[in-house]
Amino acid sequence: METIHEPKRRGRPRKDDTSRGDVRQALIRSGMEIFTEKGFATAGLDEILKRVGVPKGSFYYYFASKEEFGLAVIDAYAAFFLHKLERWLGNEKRSPLQRMADFAADAMAGMEQYDFRRGCLIGNLGQEVGSLPEPYRARLEEVFTQWQQRVARCLEEAQQQGAIGADADCEQWAEFFWIGWEGAVLRARLVRSVQPMEQFSGMFLRMVSGGCS
Repeated sequence: METIHEPKRRGRPRKDDTSRGDVRQALIRSGMEIFTEKGFATAGLDEILKRVGVPKGSFYYYFASKEEFGLAVIDAYAAFFLHKLERWLGNEKRSPLQRMADFAADAMAGMEQYDFRRGCLIGNLGQEVGSLPEPYRARLEEVFTQWQQRVARCLEEAQQQGAIGADADCEQWAEFFWIGWEGAVLRARLVRSVQPMEQFSGMFLRMVSGGCS
């Protein structure tokens, strides 16, 4: 089999036992943490690299630019969060609407765990989309669409079980959920309390099940 050589990039990888892939993933994890706390525009590469212990010159061995790095971070966070949604919304031991409540409770616990420093990375980036590279806009919308589809499937299950009216548009309800939920997460960070998230999730479940006009 022919050996394929990667083109050389600036900088060198760290001279230790850590593989290139491990360092790349460590950088992405660091980016997720810092972008979730600070956003993309204000986050400096120095802070991201320092947290992992990678020299600045080596960054370009793993990523061609901060823009490429940011897209890798978005993809990693999107996959992580979709897995989280699958875990909570796919729990067949709970009713579909209970699964939605469980997801919200887990998110609130996470906010408290990190002392409200972190919110939703995708939502955070969406707020600064005007200053982000243009490819980010479409990617962020794709992520929200994936999450919306997962919630819609959960609501459709609830509909099949009679917990939601037969005439309910689950796609529209799912879209409404993410619009409101991201606002609730932002407000929770602002007031340093899960109360906005608790209020929205509770009202959403009452509304979608017909308990509130």
